[in-house]
This record gives sequence, structure tokens and C-alpha cells, in this order.
Amino acid sequence: MENIQNTQNISICENGLYLDIEITESKDVRLLHFSPFPLKIQELGTEEARRRFRIVEIQTTGEDQDDHHGSKYTGTLPGNRLKYMSHNDLRNEQGRKLEIAMKDEGILVTVHYQFYNDIPVIRAWTEITNVSDSSVGLEYVSSFALTGIAKEGSNSWEAKSRLHVSDNTWHGEMKWRSNTLPELGLTRANDSSLKRLSYSTSGTWSSEGLVPMGCFENIERDTCLFWQIEHNGSWHWEISDVANHLYLQLSGPTENENHWWKSVAPGETFLSVPVAVGIVAGQFEQAIGELTRYRREIRRPNQDNEWLPVIFNDYMNCLFANPTTEKILPLVDAAAEAGCEYYCIDAGWYADGEWWDEVGLWLPSQVRFPGGLKEVTEYIRSKGMIPGLWLELEVMGVNCPLADKVSDEWFFMRHGKRVIDHGRYQLDYRNPEVLKHADEVIDRLILEYKVGYIKMDYNINAGIGTEVGADSFGDGLLQHNRAYLQWLDSVFGRYPDLVIENCASGGMRLDYALLSRHSIQSSSDQTDYRKYAPIVASAPTAITPEQCAVWSYPLRDCTEEEVIFNLVNCMLMRVHQSGHLAEISSERFALIREGLNYYKSIRQDIAGGLPFWPLGLPSYGDSWICLGLRCGQKAYLAVWRLESEQDTIKLPIHFLAGQDASVLCGYPQRQDCDWHWNPEGGALTVTLPSMNCARLFELQ
Repeated sequence: MENIQNTQNISICENGLYLDIEITESKDVRLLHFSPFPLKIQELGTEEARRRFRIVEIQTTGEDQDDHHGSKYTGTLPGNRLKYMSHNDLRNEQGRKLEIAMKDEGILVTVHYQFYNDIPVIRAWTEITNVSDSSVGLEYVSSFALTGIAKEGSNSWEAKSRLHVSDNTWHGEMKWRSNTLPELGLTRANDSSLKRLSYSTSGTWSSEGLVPMGCFENIERDTCLFWQIEHNGSWHWEISDVANHLYLQLSGPTENENHWWKSVAPGETFLSVPVAVGIVAGQFEQAIGELTRYRREIRRPNQDNEWLPVIFNDYMNCLFANPTTEKILPLVDAAAEAGCEYYCIDAGWYADGEWWDEVGLWLPSQVRFPGGLKEVTEYIRSKGMIPGLWLELEVMGVNCPLADKVSDEWFFMRHGKRVIDHGRYQLDYRNPEVLKHADEVIDRLILEYKVGYIKMDYNINAGIGTEVGADSFGDGLLQHNRAYLQWLDSVFGRYPDLVIENCASGGMRLDYALLSRHSIQSSSDQTDYRKYAPIVASAPTAITPEQCAVWSYPLRDCTEEEVIFNLVNCMLMRVHQSGHLAEISSERFALIREGLNYYKSIRQDIAGGLPFWPLGLPSYGDSWICLGLRCGQKAYLAVWRLESEQDTIKLPIHFLAGQDASVLCGYPQRQDCDWHWNPEGGALTVTLPSMNCARLFELQ
């Protein structure tokens, strides 16, 4: 940056990241560069262009927006008036930490960048303190803002840019799409257009519609900028152009998109939602690898993600939320014989019959369990497994006996009425009585029934928020989101070995606010094992493999290939075994036992593996799908042949090119498929015997 005159500079090279901040004589603060390569001054353009490289954007009520912006968050005020005060460059346990303090009349703003040792990712957030004598209304606060994301290279940003976004829906999670910006409708109309690419989710399902992450690829310079928003509620991010440059801005909830508005009182401080941002010299696969390493770094230390125990859950293609002692005991015997280490009783254990809109007391049904629920949990323990139970502790059914006995302040309220979704009220975790109720349920299940696993489900979306004790609906939601995380922290503080699965109708809350705490995440409620394969193969983009629970649920009258396919689905992640194991044929049961034994022999590798995709990320309708994990000197490869007339596929394994690698079929261990390794081309050719079959290979 030596060619920029009359400025102060903050230039950092850390963990392969080059970060350059310009502070002008007038104390304007600009984030000029975030890249795996050193800054080239000529790529920035004119002083007028550099002025648009804002380090933060903040819009407050009653202020103008100093830009012809449309719906974009550019030219915000007081964001564009902030002046440099000081900065702090320090080290902590995670790595380097950079804090840049700025001020405008009445507010102090600090931008935080936390680096992580040896990982090209930062966590970023914004801190705003009101030092005036009157309240300040916040409408938008960026957690991370970067202009010039496509400045490197000679081609136009239309020609060299690709955006990767993951759509997310019930039974169809983590469906990635990749587009050029013109394909999405963004082209250079002027030096700054009014069009933006806007991505948001509102409500208590953080990944309904979209996973809160993305990736921007500069195909000319072969770089990938990637990010995730670490929040369990509403969020927003956008990409557009300003001063002939592209920008990226990430935030939590906003007023325009998410009904969030916050009044910051004199002396009060507001913290934005944290986000993670990284960039690599490489492609999407390398970006996900670094994001996987970062996710492991920020996660709560726990034995579950080291041991990867096998879980049996009696819901999917099995009891389907209709458990009884009579039905469970044979399944416990079969699960133990198969090699499972946890047995989770899924929904229905707390009600005599239909239960959907009556949940909330969480007391076991005496009709379902004539000898008591403890008889069943003790039987599970007697078979060498740890018992688990299903809960949905953030809601209360509209017909729950408790619902009419407690005040409205227990629940989300809008326009003076309780919020109802799908027969349930949303509990407000800011309320001390709600916390007391939740703690009593958790303590009772653990202390009385010796439960060591909880499947924490969440099957509603309570919408934009609550008006109780809040400046806006979205403010109430954000407060609740943070209160729920604090409650989770308190539970793990009391019971550090408790395993709590994060589930929201499968994968409707795939965010690393929750996943930095939970050790395991439901990937989907998909009931068809064949449709599950593309979900599984995409899952490591959003979840570390050792946190990703995948169902294996062969039917009673299944074929052998169905059993194998089900096991291969979950082999490189976390096994959620289900199905009527007590009624399946002995031959099929032997295949399940073989698969679980094999999984136990490789699971210590999975806990540190990094994903790769020889055929690229899957799409629905693909005839062949492949997912690999690189685990030190060894690699594992799951291969699925779906509706393909071709029985053979060539799989490029570039990192083994030139090596005389050994290959074996790890599961099933029988000679009914063929393979050939070509070291010169670095490719594995695989032949599978029929449509809708799968195999797992080892390479080293």
C-alpha cells in the first residue's frame, strides 16, 4: 500500500489472508483488501472508488442514505461518516484479533476481526455503543462488509464471477446451485446499479429456504470467497455493485427484510450477529475444506464428536412416533445385537394417543408404558446402550393443559395475540418461568430416567418475532434467539456429557450458532433412501461429517442392495440406524451388523476428514453421485449408482494422481463389483452391479 499517499495503513498477512485497511488523513476507514494474494494498488481504481470500500455499513432512523441505492445498503448514515479513533492488534487463544474503533456524533463503533490459527477464516461482528443523551434507532448493521470482491484479474466481473448458493427445504436439504451474476440478473448498467442479489431468511427456522452461507468464485484468479452467518434466527446478505466494483455485505436481521428495529438507549451497547468469512486460492472444494476446519475450531469440545457412537432411533420407517413398551423391547434387543450404542425413543412417549397439539408437559404415558418409562430406559441400559428421548422443548401445544394456566408472556405475541403455528405456541426463552420449566424437564429426564441423549426437534416456524418486551418483532426474536443459546450453554454446563441432537423437521436450522454447541445435527426427514443420496453427498458443505446424522432405515421386506445403500448413505457421517430390525431377515440383518462394525473401524478417521467431490456437487436427477473424505494418508469414497443405464463410472481423484494407490471395497466386503485404479490419470473406474446400489471404497 506504499503508493497511497497521506494515509495510515493497517496491513496484515495472517494464515494466508492478506487484509489491508486504509485510514485517510480525514480519518475515513476503508477495508480495501481481503485476499489470498497481496494487494495491487491499480486494482482499486480512483480515490472516489476507494471511498466506497466501506468497512461497515450502519443505517439509523432519521438519517439520510447518502446514495442512489434502491434497496441496497450502500451509502448508509452514519456508517459513511464514521471516523477512525484507534485500533487494537492483539493475540488470544484463537489467534490474532483486530479491533478498529470509530465514532460519529453520539455513537462509538468497533469492528471486530478474530483470526484462527492456521485457518484462512475470520469471525467478524460489529459493536455499537450509544454515548449520546438520547436513544438511537438501528435499522441495519453489517457484520462484515467488503467491496472489491471481484477486483482481481483483467476480465469484467460479469465474465469471471460465479455465485454458489444452497437452497434448503424439507426432505430436500442442501441443494446447491451455481450461477454467473448475469444469469441472476446482475450486470453492469452504470458504475452502480440499483439491482442487488438479496438472500434472507426470517423466523425461527434459520435455514428454511436457504442455508445461511454462500461462496463467491473468481474463476479468472481461481479464488473462492466463502461465508456463513452464525445465527439461529433471521439473517440477510447481499451482493451488488458500487463504483464499478462488486461488494458483499453480511448481517443478522434488518428492518426492511426481517422486521427488526432496535432502539439503543444512552450507555447501551448492541452487538451484531457474528459471521465467518474466508478466502482461498482454489475452488469450491478447497473453500469447504477450510470452512470445515474452522467449524471444528469454534465447536464446543465434546467426546461425542471424537467417538462418533452409533445411534438407533425408532422413528423413521419404524415406529413413526407410536412407541410402546411392547414394541420397543424387541427393537432394543435387535439394536444392541446390531452394534448400536445409543437407543433414542422418538416422539409419542408422553401421550396416550394423538399428541401433536398437546405437547408441553413431557410426562410419560402410562398407557404406552404400563410398567413405567423407567422400565424401558433401564432395559436399554441393561443391553449396554445409553437411552435417549425425543423433545420439542421450544413449543407448547395449543391443547396442552399447561397452556391455559400460564401467562401470555410465556409465548411469542403479535398484535396482542399468541403466535400459533401448526398447532403450537412458541415459548419465549427470555422469560425466567419458561427457563425454569425447561430446566425442570431436562433435569427430570436425566436424573430420573438416566437419559444421556436428547433429540431436540423443532417443527414450527414462529415467524418474524414477538412484541413482548421488544422494540420490534425482530428485536424480540433476536433477544429470544440469544436467550435460547444461553440456555443451551447452561444445560451443557450442568451436563457436559449430554448429547443433544439439533433437529428442526430435519435440516431447517443448519446454522453454526446452534452447531457450535450441539454435537450432532439431523440432516433430513427424507423417507426414501434413494432421494437421500444427493442430500448426503452435499451435507459436508453445511455440517462437519462427524456432526451430520444420516438415517439408515431398510424396510422389513427390503433387498440386500437396499440395506447396503442405506448403510453407505451414512458411512461417512453419523449413523442414525432405524427400521424394524427385529423383523428383518437374518441375511439382511447380517449386512447391517457388518456395516456398523465396519463404520466403527473407520469412524476415528471421519472425525478429522475433509470432503471432496470427484463428480462435483450432486443435483437431483443425477445418475451417479460420489462423495469422498480425505483422512490423512487414507481416503474414503461413497459411490452411488442411481437410475443409470451405464454400469461403469470414471472418478477423478486428482490428489492421488501419479501414486500407486491401493483400493478396496470396504463395505460390503464381497466381490460383486469391479474397480480399477489408473495412477497416471489419477482416476478410479468403478463398476456397480445394478441400478440403485452403492458401495464404499478405501484408497491409500
